[in-house]
Amino acid sequence: MEANVKLGRILGIPVGLHVSWFLVFGLVTWSLAVGYFPTEYPSLPRAAYWGLGALTSILFFGSVLVHELSHSVVALRNRIPVQGITLFIFGGVAQITREPQDAGTEFRVAIAGPLASFGMAGLFAGLWWLDRAIPYLAAPSIWLMRINLILGLFNLIPGFPLDGGRVLRAVIWHFTGNFYRATQVAAFTGQLVAFGFIGVGLLTMLTGNWVNGLWLAFIGWFLQNAAAASYAQTSMQKALRGVTVDQVMARECPLVPATLSLRDLVDGYILTGGRRCFFVTEEDHLRGILTLADVTRVPQEDWGRTFLTQVVVPWERTIRVAPNMPLLDALRMMDDAGVNQIPVVLGDELVGMLSREQVLRYIRTRAELGL
Repeated sequence: MEANVKLGRILGIPVGLHVSWFLVFGLVTWSLAVGYFPTEYPSLPRAAYWGLGALTSILFFGSVLVHELSHSVVALRNRIPVQGITLFIFGGVAQITREPQDAGTEFRVAIAGPLASFGMAGLFAGLWWLDRAIPYLAAPSIWLMRINLILGLFNLIPGFPLDGGRVLRAVIWHFTGNFYRATQVAAFTGQLVAFGFIGVGLLTMLTGNWVNGLWLAFIGWFLQNAAAASYAQTSMQKALRGVTVDQVMARECPLVPATLSLRDLVDGYILTGGRRCFFVTEEDHLRGILTLADVTRVPQEDWGRTFLTQVVVPWERTIRVAPNMPLLDALRMMDDAGVNQIPVVLGDELVGMLSREQVLRYIRTRAELGL
């Protein structure tokens, strides 16, 4: 879930908005301004409803951000990298790039979010108690108290990848000692919960409440896809357990001279040979690495006058792995660095290249062989 709008960093964690956030922000503001606030506080002027609606929506997503920050802070304290936090149509997601190493860490990271939501519910309940005589303050306070309570309880539903599903996985992991089995059970439970949401949504639509029914079905669809993806990822990790980099890497490393232009590289190597990554040399010395992503960053009209030496990633800045490194560790390094290829070196000697495409090919081959 990539952020389309970057908001900045909080505690060193990048925070951004997905484009779908603007849709739900508008819907929440509209529902508060034309439905909830006029019903609960009919004496306020119409303009106040819209102002309170927008302010309450912002505070609501601030509460979601606190929820995700809680996950992230606990993850960072346990040395688990966090790539960023994105607010989107279903609330927010903390992009934690690695699974916890033990059940206790999994439990602490998972439970931190709901506890933060309950804490926010208590905070807004206290504010409402203090300002309940002032409608302009009481209206957002009581709604935010309720929505944070609902957010915390919803996330505790034992359906992976909700926080409750991760708590369930942590408990099963603790008692069985088997991470993969715990993930399978939690993901299966998550899919059951997802299908339950879809079923309730369809029934709600049949009763004539199309908006709420469609929303529940959409949430169920999202959860089902997320649970299935988590199960597939765990199955992949299980298949790659014990596999080392040298079993998967490509041993032919395409070398290209730094004097080539990007146009020559595209026409002579990429389009004809299907290569996506190259090692750039100059006077028999390795200058660095160049990928398809580096090429696409340069406008096409400049390819003819841009040479590889101008866009190559210097060898000193590249992340490298050893042939005997576990493949899963190498994939984590690629995830942390946000790259799709990584050089394989033995001492100072370049011996191969590892790419995500090769890993997928290896997994497909194992599946075809029934391994």
